[in-house]
Amino acid sequence: MHVNGSHNGYDIADPALSDQGARRIAWAERAMPVLGLLRRRFANERPLDGLVLAACMHVTTETAALVRTLTAAGASLHLAASNPLSTQDDVAAALAQEGVGVFARQGVTLEEYAGHLRAVLDARPDYVLDDGCDLVNLLHSHPALLAGVRGGIEETTTGVLRLRQMAADGALRLPMVAVNDTAVQRLVANRHGTGQSTLDAVLRATGVLLAGTTVVVAGYGPCGHGIAERARGFGAHVVVTEVDPSRALEAVLDGHRVLPMAAAAPAGDVFITATGNRGVLRAEHFAVMKDGAVLANSGHFDVEVDVVALAEVSVQTQRVRAFVDEHLLADGRRLLLVAEGRLVNLAAAEGHPASVMDVSFAVQALALEWLVGASLAPGVHEVPAALDREVARTKLAALGTSLDTLTAEQDRYLSTWRA
Repeated sequence: MHVNGSHNGYDIADPALSDQGARRIAWAERAMPVLGLLRRRFANERPLDGLVLAACMHVTTETAALVRTLTAAGASLHLAASNPLSTQDDVAAALAQEGVGVFARQGVTLEEYAGHLRAVLDARPDYVLDDGCDLVNLLHSHPALLAGVRGGIEETTTGVLRLRQMAADGALRLPMVAVNDTAVQRLVANRHGTGQSTLDAVLRATGVLLAGTTVVVAGYGPCGHGIAERARGFGAHVVVTEVDPSRALEAVLDGHRVLPMAAAAPAGDVFITATGNRGVLRAEHFAVMKDGAVLANSGHFDVEVDVVALAEVSVQTQRVRAFVDEHLLADGRRLLLVAEGRLVNLAAAEGHPASVMDVSFAVQALALEWLVGASLAPGVHEVPAALDREVARTKLAALGTSLDTLTAEQDRYLSTWRA
């Protein structure tokens, strides 16, 4: 329900939630020391002074910490939600109260979602921050708006994949920085953040005991790796499905069983997709799954579980828990779909822990600062390795961890080919 929260500069559910949102943002910021240090520097140096930013991101407490950091740097920010189910309405209200142009309400329709994307682009941004490439795709359909945009950054695996496809087709007209492809992002956010938060969401939504069950993880990239690792830590028997032989081999050497999905479908108790592709769980798999099998998706878009096919083979669907829909099949079996097949860790839980997003968003903020000062051609660009190392070093220091340093002799040895 849209409650008295529409304004020319924002569209939120309820402005009265702003105090609650501010308290929750403050709680998240306690676990985000790297972003806090960066914010203090940005406030002094103002590297984004006068710039207009349009962002499509999950509207959460952690994102709010990034928004505050970018506004401290001098930017004017306009934020749309990247997922209709992940918006935290109190956070949206708090940001609107602080003067951010927020266009985000929990549970908006697809039409409203598209309208929010258009609203942030109406601000005529200099740079864009995207999560899944939706904003960039829309921008490319409006040449007049595109002409004023200098570049942007992309946070997700799925978004970077789409950007690379656009670049290969000669369609990408902006320099875009692939934040997701940094070493620290893949390790901290994708592997550890997604691993923990995905299982947190499945457990909150279903209350299932993982010990002794068979968990099928589709995809063994950094996200799938983390999910499989954490599921095994809970005592589950992990089966991995893959199309890439190198990743399948890695899963085998990590101690997991690797099967085609057709063979895994009858054996699984819990299925989690993390491939970035569509139709990973399809009608032929639903036909052989166990009664009570749990289906969840940890990929960016709600296409990995074929929810249309699932609805077609169901004779009845009912909401049995807050984020669980029970699909009754003609033979009496019941399949349990979590969060409507949407990104489960944000739709049914709170996403990555704040300490994870501290690293991820620090990389984004530094990448944006670098992009503003660079002169790049249209295409997909990597984050400079030095920025990645800077974030990792700062996070380690915040954790009280010290590193060795090379001696002068070691440094000379590594910098020459001569004996």
